[in-house]
Amino acid sequence: MTTTTTAGTTALTNIASLVTNDPSLGDGTPIGLIQDAAVVIDGDRVVWVGESSKAPATDNAVDAGGRAVIPGFVDSHSHLVFAGDRTQEFNARMSGRAYSAGGIRTTVAATRAATDTELSANVARYLAEALRQGTTTQETKSGYGLTVEDEARALRIARAHTDEVTYLGAHIVPPDHAGDPAAYVALVTGEMLDACAPYARWIDVFCEKGAFDGDQARAILTAGAAKGLHPRVHANQLSYGPGVQLAVELDAASADHCTHLTDADVDALAHSATVATLLPGAEFSTRAVWPDARRLLDAGATVALSTDCNPGSSFTSSMPFCVALAVRDMGMTPDEAVWSATAGGAAALRRQDIGRLTPGARADLALLDAPSHVHLAYRPGVPLVTAVWRAGERVH
Repeated sequence: MTTTTTAGTTALTNIASLVTNDPSLGDGTPIGLIQDAAVVIDGDRVVWVGESSKAPATDNAVDAGGRAVIPGFVDSHSHLVFAGDRTQEFNARMSGRAYSAGGIRTTVAATRAATDTELSANVARYLAEALRQGTTTQETKSGYGLTVEDEARALRIARAHTDEVTYLGAHIVPPDHAGDPAAYVALVTGEMLDACAPYARWIDVFCEKGAFDGDQARAILTAGAAKGLHPRVHANQLSYGPGVQLAVELDAASADHCTHLTDADVDALAHSATVATLLPGAEFSTRAVWPDARRLLDAGATVALSTDCNPGSSFTSSMPFCVALAVRDMGMTPDEAVWSATAGGAAALRRQDIGRLTPGARADLALLDAPSHVHLAYRPGVPLVTAVWRAGERVH
């Protein structure tokens, strides 16, 4: 690959196949695939896409060398503000041994004990790790502090690294409120919300047995909405429950996990703007049942893929890995999985400027060391992302 790097417009040419996610382009499919393509960037935006032979003159050129280009991955669900390690828990689970180290509570204790510098360094590390694998937009949450001070601190640190920040004070009821969950809900919707809202765009709740029930979740999400935070929901991960229906009722941007769904849940998602965000890394890491992506897609629901990167149940930052899992074990085609990991993630963040490569979109793209995006599933585990541009700047 040859590159010329000076200011002005830049054309990426000799692209074997370009995923645009615009069905009006190329082959007319949802991924808008253009063969023998070019992309022209001006500043932080895409200004032209099409066949390489028709590319306009530009100041600079990058020869893609017959490789594929896709939009940068949009990872719309992660938990990166944490400290500590849960290797022993994972090892025990994978070895069939009982283990009761405390799960999320273990991470909460370690996160509370960490310094701001340590937490910020961890976030930067995992974001850089994801960027090398093609992720150009990353949502991340609080949820491992669970005190007013520690939740606000987590969001303040996250906000320094990404604009897509979610307040998840309602992750679990912490041990110091175990005897009075109502008091914790009052804290999450009151003083904690007041302290956290300035740093967040979103509010989330773990609506699940052992966490927060439907009524508690509704109270938390509506309180957040009154402060200008848009809802997202951890829904129906471990069991059937009210999470998906609540997400649709409140026009949540996404219902995340969606592992245990009734026909009514699927129908509700299919007839709403709420995206079903599937997190196959969690099922991989816990040996749980896979979400049925095929059922959702066939019903007409919008599906996103995300990593759920967290230290307990899905310690991966790799969107390519999640694409491969979705194709192998969740009934998705390679085209659907790549769309869901890019445009689907953008929909889950209610963003129009990312997740696609069309004129006006932010110039976020990944160059693959392969002739087709299908290789992301065809060659699982191989580091295929060879270059990344974010907002028009080559960052890897």
